[in-house]
Amino acid sequence: MTDLLKTPLFEQHVALGGKMVPFAGYELPVQYKDGALKEYTAVREGEAGIFDITHMGQVRVVGPDALAFLQYVTTNDVSKLVDGQVQYSALLNAQGTFIDDITTYRINEHHYYLCVNAANRHKDVLHLKEQAARFDVHVHDESDDTTLLALQGAKAQAALQTLVDVDLELIGYYKFAEVSMEGLAGIISRTGYTGEDGFEIYVPNSIAVDVWCALLDQGAKPIGLAARDMLRSEMGYALYGHEISDAVTPVEAKLMWITKLDKGDFIGKAAVEARKAEGGKQALIAIKLTERGIPREHYTVLVGGVVSGEVTSGLHSPLAGGGVALAYVKPEHVTAGQIHVEIRGKAVAAERTSTPFVRSNVRKQ
Repeated sequence: MTDLLKTPLFEQHVALGGKMVPFAGYELPVQYKDGALKEYTAVREGEAGIFDITHMGQVRVVGPDALAFLQYVTTNDVSKLVDGQVQYSALLNAQGTFIDDITTYRINEHHYYLCVNAANRHKDVLHLKEQAARFDVHVHDESDDTTLLALQGAKAQAALQTLVDVDLELIGYYKFAEVSMEGLAGIISRTGYTGEDGFEIYVPNSIAVDVWCALLDQGAKPIGLAARDMLRSEMGYALYGHEISDAVTPVEAKLMWITKLDKGDFIGKAAVEARKAEGGKQALIAIKLTERGIPREHYTVLVGGVVSGEVTSGLHSPLAGGGVALAYVKPEHVTAGQIHVEIRGKAVAAERTSTPFVRSNVRKQ
């Protein structure tokens, strides 16, 4: 068995009572001593929560062909970015299915920074380097040298402002700034995966503990994996390995909005165009239970009494007041037929709804 990796904050998590579990090859806190529900509540109800997401990967792309390269390997239109802007995008294979979903940071026309999913990091880097052979560009994996923190919630900006040399009010949604923290260079972006206002903070490993402790001193609450997934799922945000995988295209995953078929050629374009023309093999929908129950991942979804698909992400949402889920079903069942989720052998009634399941507090400007 491969030894699990530890982030630079491992000892901090243990000292705070974190329950450590294996996740994406790392030992990470699933929750702290007060429990996931209190952590979730702190972020949703006006506090600031801090998450160690150092397991995510960071890749720097530099060179004269950086823009052309990223236009070819990603689905979104990188040419629309300006310096200091972030873009949600994806890497596809030739079959049009997902290698990963990513974020792209434009530092300048010849310099970009990518954030990739933890479990896909090595696969992504290999893919990018193979494709880079055709371009005048350098791909450098900086993941092992970088700590990534997410600071989310209504008080996130106030907590972080004391640590940085830029006015955070000037960083808009999906924008970023290069900053000095503890005398070293870092990146702060107004991004996140919780549905709350907040930031993602990239710093060298050498100052990770100092930054973490400083944010705790400013009142931020440590948040584990369980609460993070609750927050993500309530927003209906797609997650690799759940709604996104190498078995689905952007057509099925409802991610055509990040797939710009009119921007020119890119890997997987022809396959996506074909799938769009013929229609998706399955369809992603949002549902809410109308009876008691929790619709967990992989639970069978019945439509009209027949098996139609399965839950990809589900939970009991305290704010929505019941069980909510994302699920893949047969295309003909997107709008027609009574839905049930099979829970412990019982067909529990549900209804179609939309996402987010609860109100988003993301700052959109």
